[in-house]
Amino acid sequence: MLDYEICKNWTFPDLVHRYTERDTMLYALGLGFGQDPMDRGALRFVYEEALQAVPTMAAVMGSPGIWWRDPKTGADAVKLVHGEQDVRVLRPLPVKGTVIARNRVVSLTDKGAGKGAVAVVLRTLVDAASGDTVAESRNVTFLRGDGGFSTDGGKSDPGPEPLPAVPERAADVEVSYATRPEAALIYRLSGDVNPLHADPDVAAQAGFDRPILHGLCTYGMAARAAIEQVLGHDAARLKRLALRFTSPVWPGETVRYELWREGAALLRLRASVDARKTVVLNNGLVEIG
Repeated sequence: MLDYEICKNWTFPDLVHRYTERDTMLYALGLGFGQDPMDRGALRFVYEEALQAVPTMAAVMGSPGIWWRDPKTGADAVKLVHGEQDVRVLRPLPVKGTVIARNRVVSLTDKGAGKGAVAVVLRTLVDAASGDTVAESRNVTFLRGDGGFSTDGGKSDPGPEPLPAVPERAADVEVSYATRPEAALIYRLSGDVNPLHADPDVAAQAGFDRPILHGLCTYGMAARAAIEQVLGHDAARLKRLALRFTSPVWPGETVRYELWREGAALLRLRASVDARKTVVLNNGLVEIG
């Protein structure tokens, strides 16, 4: 059974993450930037001339890995699911540099035996040269096999504030992105080497007929949709992207992104794979400047 005290007070060492312009371009290529070689706006993310970093790259920097696999946590790591991701960008992400990643468990919520648990981990990225905080990345994990740890007087924290539903009216902006069959193999080179996204045997053990695309890849593609369709390829205007993962995507599928304008500084977002009539990302919030 999940051990609340051990997990809530888990000690993460500071992680030093060094990255180059090549890493910045590789991350953007993993999101599909540059598929049109004549798109000069997209070239700003995959070509060294006037290069920009996609802000959601902060989500893959300084990860502590799947620490839930440590037996001391008491968690059933096989059943954990990445539920939500939220990145706040406090200053434009440099195209190269060194950041210090500091992770901490914010909350552990018991949803009850048979219902699982919810964990929130916050990562702060600090620029090593200036000491300034560059971004904050919040990961919400659903631990499907770990409910009931607070029974008999045990502790449980309040759950995270739910992300609001998208508007019921038609979206103001829509764009579809066809993912490449090898998309997961490209994206994993940015740091997420979970074999679920590469090894057919591991995917089968998890109940999938083939490797699935990283949720954080479809998340980064959501940032791409906002940057290309609303922000005029100016990445510095993207201040926050928060959303919920609702269904997996397979490499090679086409994902349709819907964006709603709600004032000058806020967009709402949802993404679907129309071929399967399935919503894959939902409850999206995009804050812009």
